[in-house]
Amino acid sequence: MHAIRSYCSCLLLAALAAGCATPPSPPPAPAPAPDEVTAPAPEYIPVARYGRYTLVELAPTAAQQDLLLQVVDVSIPDTLNANVADALRHVLQRSGYQLCNGRETDTLGSLPLPAAHYHLGPLQLRDALLTLAGPARTLHVDHSARRICFIQPFDTPADAPDTAPSAVGESQP
Repeated sequence: MHAIRSYCSCLLLAALAAGCATPPSPPPAPAPAPDEVTAPAPEYIPVARYGRYTLVELAPTAAQQDLLLQVVDVSIPDTLNANVADALRHVLQRSGYQLCNGRETDTLGSLPLPAAHYHLGPLQLRDALLTLAGPARTLHVDHSARRICFIQPFDTPADAPDTAPSAVGESQP
């Protein structure tokens, strides 16, 4: 019996000694250097539940913030006298913008609308306007008045003064 008691006490001492031992702790993580950039915390975006499985963000889309990014799919009505200015006005009808008045708009009104421009889209409003006006004009936007203007930044060959000799055989002094 004495042997059983000493055996139990040895087991008890061994268990107590083993229970007190703690595993080595992992080395501490290195502190980030002051010049390292940490990722910003994710921004809180409120959502609303629509239906059982649909969550909708309560934030405006990019096209709602910048109206020139909205997607348009426009067919210009077949009229006999369609011109570029009329097509621009038609594209801008429900966009929130209007076409500027002035000399440049009058010039666009004298240009016939190409057959390729009777249907535009789907594409962004900015690209549709630039397509209709052509590469010779630059788009200018007055966001406060929501006006779209086009300017022709340089003289086209038709507007440039004629500097070539009028006859082929003439010599210049």
